[in-house]
Amino acid sequence: MPSEAIDPDGLSWEHISPRYLTVRLTGWAVEAVLTVAAACLPLILRSIGAWTWVPDWLAWGLPAVVAAAYLWRGILLPRQVRAVCYAERNEDFLLRRGIFFQRTLVVPYGRMQYVDVTVGPLERAFGLCSVKLHTAAPGTNAVLPGLPAAEGARLREHLSERGETQLAGL
Repeated sequence: MPSEAIDPDGLSWEHISPRYLTVRLTGWAVEAVLTVAAACLPLILRSIGAWTWVPDWLAWGLPAVVAAAYLWRGILLPRQVRAVCYAERNEDFLLRRGIFFQRTLVVPYGRMQYVDVTVGPLERAFGLCSVKLHTAAPGTNAVLPGLPAAEGARLREHLSERGETQLAGL
């Protein structure tokens, strides 16, 4: 059920590329394997007799809890990626994200200082990029990940142009 505060009427939200889910799942899988392997260390050391002081419930429970947490996070990833979208209005740029705790960030064009486009190795492999909007406020986290490279380049030019136009009007 959309909320007026989060989802203003009359906006056409653009979603990020579905290929970004593969990028996120790849990073999640690597992180999950390494973390669960580290959580299994007490179990392995107990089974070879090096750490006999570790209780069985802890040796088995730690990897199980860590694996369950990563599984839950992996289940949420597709919905998190689908929830990221953006909209362009006459005076500002909107970013929306979140499933449980939704957030809509409004960045006025006149407040933008510069637009940064970044591409990591996984994003590059899938033809994606991330656009970050920098403002004078240090707490602004206006990052739009998972855009196709051509859309990222278009947004960089368009937002920079709109920012300069709005700033000149001040």
